[in-house]
Amino acid sequence: MGNLCSLFAPPKPVKKRRPIKKRQPSLSGSGSGPNTNRLNRFRSSSSRRDNKFDDAVTQEQALAAAAILSRQDKNGRSLPFERSASQRHPVSGSKKSQLPRSSSSRSRSSTDPLLQPHHFRNQGVKLDELETNHFVLIHGGGFGAWCWYKTIALLEEDGFKVTAIDLAGCGINSFDINGIASLSQYVKPLTDLIEKLPIGEKVILVGHDFGGACMSYAMELFPSKISKAVFLAAAMLTNGQSTLDMFSLQAGQNDLIRKAQIFIYKSGSEHPPTAIDLDKSLIRDLLFNQSPSKDIALASVSMRSIPFAPVLEKLSLSDGNYGSVRRYYIETLEDNAIPVTLQENMINSSPPEKVYRLKGADHAPFFSKPQALHKLLLEIARIRPT
Repeated sequence: MGNLCSLFAPPKPVKKRRPIKKRQPSLSGSGSGPNTNRLNRFRSSSSRRDNKFDDAVTQEQALAAAAILSRQDKNGRSLPFERSASQRHPVSGSKKSQLPRSSSSRSRSSTDPLLQPHHFRNQGVKLDELETNHFVLIHGGGFGAWCWYKTIALLEEDGFKVTAIDLAGCGINSFDINGIASLSQYVKPLTDLIEKLPIGEKVILVGHDFGGACMSYAMELFPSKISKAVFLAAAMLTNGQSTLDMFSLQAGQNDLIRKAQIFIYKSGSEHPPTAIDLDKSLIRDLLFNQSPSKDIALASVSMRSIPFAPVLEKLSLSDGNYGSVRRYYIETLEDNAIPVTLQENMINSSPPEKVYRLKGADHAPFFSKPQALHKLLLEIARIRPT
């Protein structure tokens, strides 16, 4: 009965629990007072710093976008960035903070890598003790300034000034290659550069392949402006000799180069050829038999024809001018275009001051052996004047 009554009895009131208030964190264990104010100020200043950081990033992104948009014309078409024949030079200032800088007019972006002094590969090179720190790189037949991209980067990382030129009708030079009628016309970009050097400034010339004949022409004209001349698997001719004469010395010995040559007759077949092309299917075996595939791909889409008239021209070289410039030769031991036997023939006919040998290098050592080539160029740059 009692249990039955209890079913109908009013329920006993249940005590409600008070909600537990979470204590706000404080810097010194107190939830109010001056410590709380300091916490609020700390949060406010941290928020402002975050906002400033976000604003800086946003501003940098906006500047980068503005730089890109500023290169567009009114019709929305992109304009090409200015180029200067791959010329690069170190910035002015103290020697300790001297960093390579491109002569490109493009604004630097926050994503661009910055070279620091400790990134220099050869701390032993003291630029202020050298006769000159300016290299001028002269490409071979069919090539352009683009072929030196690895050499340019390595030399610039050591603080050198590097100028890689495009000869007439080569690389980005727009001259019609079939209209070149003389060696002087072909090498004009080089002679213009040397002629405009400041009084007292000298350069180290590095000529590859047919660039050796072009370099010899400049040595005869400006011996006082050239510190050293480096022939890199190059045509090192004697007085009264032409590049064609040099190649004729291996007639019948290099069947590959004969197969790769394609003569162009823009003036008609009854006239001499105006230019020479190379069969793209054979350039790997002829020029790049030791080079990386990516560099061969670059060359296959970048190489242009070789003007024929400059190849026929005989050089006039004197002991007083050409002969007064210190010469060095770098042999490429796996070269199929200018074999070692032909290179040594030129060396014996006109001995340079010193001969270096690049093992494992094909006709394009700036592709196949860039580090070894770089090391030799540094060694040559260090040689003191006699």
